[in-house]
Amino acid sequence: MIKATNAIYIVSNIVLTKADGSTYTVPKSESYFFVNESDATSTIINLPNIPAANYTKVTFGIGVDEDQFNSGANGQGTMWTDAQALGMTWSWAAGYKFVKFEGTVSSTTHTDANFRVHTGKTGDVYNYAEVTLDFPDNALVRTNITPQVHILTNLKKIIDGTTIINFEEGLDVMGGTKVQNISTDNIPTLFEIDHVHND
Repeated sequence: MIKATNAIYIVSNIVLTKADGSTYTVPKSESYFFVNESDATSTIINLPNIPAANYTKVTFGIGVDEDQFNSGANGQGTMWTDAQALGMTWSWAAGYKFVKFEGTVSSTTHTDANFRVHTGKTGDVYNYAEVTLDFPDNALVRTNITPQVHILTNLKKIIDGTTIINFEEGLDVMGGTKVQNISTDNIPTLFEIDHVHND
């Protein structure tokens, strides 16, 4: 049995696609969010100054893209200190943790043993994941309409998706092929849009 006690991830680089196929890219300064599943306020992401249009899909990253990281501390505003406060950094050389998923596992060989799954840059592999979700109904942005898009996150898929993590092989998953597979296979499947409110 697996029990999650800590789940935090970085949402970044949000791009909205319009009904005519064109896109609106949210400026980087307004496009990085730390989502802490134990803090309900952090799960509500507000995007300011979105141009009026009918939007059909959203694309976003999970993690910090390489260009943003390479801009250094001065180019990242409070991101680094915000990440440190949430335990979402390694050393500056290793950079950010993109996903932190922690808890306990009980099995034939473990009883409430602590596990940790952290994704981020490992060696030369960046492990930045990208997600694209179609809206079930257009999000209608108008001067008098601010749509709400309700996105559901299935955290179990971090370890139980296309790639399955077996904690009998180790309680800490923080590098190597396992993290690469979580980033490429599992993370893009975590999210689905439940519904859109246009009011």
